[in-house]
Amino acid sequence: MNDNGIIQLYWDRNDQAIKATSDKYGHYCKTIARNILNSEEDAEECVNDTYLNAWNSMPAHWPEQLATFLGKITRNLSFNKYKHDHAEKRGGGEIALVLEELADCVSDTDNVEQTLDRQELVKAINSFVRSLSPEKRGVFVCRYWYADSVSEIANNYGMLQGTVSKTLERTRKQLKVYLTERGFEL
Repeated sequence: MNDNGIIQLYWDRNDQAIKATSDKYGHYCKTIARNILNSEEDAEECVNDTYLNAWNSMPAHWPEQLATFLGKITRNLSFNKYKHDHAEKRGGGEIALVLEELADCVSDTDNVEQTLDRQELVKAINSFVRSLSPEKRGVFVCRYWYADSVSEIANNYGMLQGTVSKTLERTRKQLKVYLTERGFEL
């Protein structure tokens, strides 16, 4: 079933929307959740919550890309679960590394959130990512959207792990400069 058909099922409040979503995007959403949570059970729970959130929050307009819409819900739920499960302790795994790597580029403190217009920051980051070469963009998105490990990215792109790490480091530095030049305080 195509995306418009699935979205129409949500709008019609047809229970088949969940099954169609699971059939087409279940693996995609579970991969995102598993990369963040590093737990099969927690990933399954987040994916089920994704379907519920999609059911309850299908926007007044149709999402341009259903996969991105579902992926964003899954990521947010997974990050929230991760933060809840790792409160007051520094857990291992990829997500701690991913968040630490990006800390210099984008702060999550209340002070920064109060002074920056979140939408403008998102637009600036999207613009930066679109300006990257396809390979650098792919590496960056795999790491910071899908929370893939450096070894997974290296394997997928036929690169050495050191090359992936260096590419990510340079790209983060470029992002920081890009955002600073546009007036974002980091």
